[in-house]
Amino acid sequence: MDSLTQIVLGAAVGEAVLGRKVGNKAMLYGAIAGTIPDLDIFASHFTDVVTSLEIHRGFTHSFLFAALFAPVLGYLVSLYEKSANWKQWSWLLFFGFVTHSLLDAHTTWGTQLFWPFDLRVAYKNIFVIDPLYTLPLMIGVILAMNQKISSPKRKKYNRLGLIISSSYLLLTIFLKGITYLKFEEALKKQGIAYSEMETKPTALNSVLWSANVKTSNSFLIGYYSLFDTQPITFAEYSKNHHLLGNLRNKGKIIRMIKITNGWYTISEENGELNFNDLRYGTLSLDSAATNFVFSYKIKKQNEALTFTEKPKGSRDAKKLMRQLWQRIKGN
Repeated sequence: MDSLTQIVLGAAVGEAVLGRKVGNKAMLYGAIAGTIPDLDIFASHFTDVVTSLEIHRGFTHSFLFAALFAPVLGYLVSLYEKSANWKQWSWLLFFGFVTHSLLDAHTTWGTQLFWPFDLRVAYKNIFVIDPLYTLPLMIGVILAMNQKISSPKRKKYNRLGLIISSSYLLLTIFLKGITYLKFEEALKKQGIAYSEMETKPTALNSVLWSANVKTSNSFLIGYYSLFDTQPITFAEYSKNHHLLGNLRNKGKIIRMIKITNGWYTISEENGELNFNDLRYGTLSLDSAATNFVFSYKIKKQNEALTFTEKPKGSRDAKKLMRQLWQRIKGN
């Protein structure tokens, strides 16, 4: 999830664990704990693109990381925060780390909760930024922090925020099930043979969902809003995996294919190959859109390959927001 959501969630968890004992400091350290797992993004400054993608949501998002570092950091905090002992601070940090990772697992990217085992958990039932999840948490935390430490309202407000946001998260799982069946029905009616399908919500909402469908030679992308009255249509994207040629056996190509779980297309532009991560779709709802959210230029220098992420334009993002708003209301 986005940084703001993880900070607010961490603050709410910190308050739930230790708020009655240390007051707003519990929120502060909870917010810090909710931020720490995402420090792995700094790997991008020291490694190549492929390696940084592999590192993201890896070790720092694992249960092992939480178990190892929560006691260490809890002890360090207890050296100058005497209002609680090191075990209590350790539990606060532990739950801050773990809830961060568990929430991330509900998004699309994939989270290595069980690192070092190479298993990325991705339920794909909530977008990385969803105000309907974040706002109840934020309101609960703000109301709670303005109450005295002994006030029963403090616990009530914070708990209510956690209950509402968690209930919404559960609702998105239910909505994912409903929309999955809708996509499945549409594919059957249209006589489309496919081997795999993945569904996920579009940006900032859980009303409009998209589906990636894998066929023998291409991928299909379709959209379904809970307010739709017309049949679902699918845009087709050729895999073009043959364009890789002998590069298909290169280490970085193999690693990128693994990162995307095979959901990728290859396109050619000005004599250069682009590796398009299909999991996040395009920056447009147009049926012929080719501006993928995550696309990487492949460059070959001697025997080495380098990947460079193609920049995204603010105009594309603004256009997508307008299209999403219209499409959410139904076709």
